[in-house]
Amino acid sequence: SMNDLFEEKVLKVVAQIPLGCVATYGQIAQLIGYPRHARQVGKVLATSTKAVTYPCHRVVTSTGRLAPDWEEQGTLLWAEGVECKSNGCVDLKKYKWKAEETQL
Repeated sequence: SMNDLFEEKVLKVVAQIPLGCVATYGQIAQLIGYPRHARQVGKVLATSTKAVTYPCHRVVTSTGRLAPDWEEQGTLLWAEGVECKSNGCVDLKKYKWKAEETQL
């Protein structure tokens, strides 16, 4: 189904986010050819049963904010060398994955 295909594409991109980098929901939506579907990307990561085997902790909002109800996310990122600023957001200038569609 369309939903399964969308989920598959999202997870395929998440799998490629390098260690020490983060991607945003919107960036992933863009990379899979569904710009403006950031919210649906978030939904996949929050609800997919397969998502646990992917580095979903490397996905943040467009402001670098972490998932509100996932304490562990910051710890996992920190362990990979990604630090949060004092406001709790990841510094996207420093850590955002510079992905090209051509790499996918």
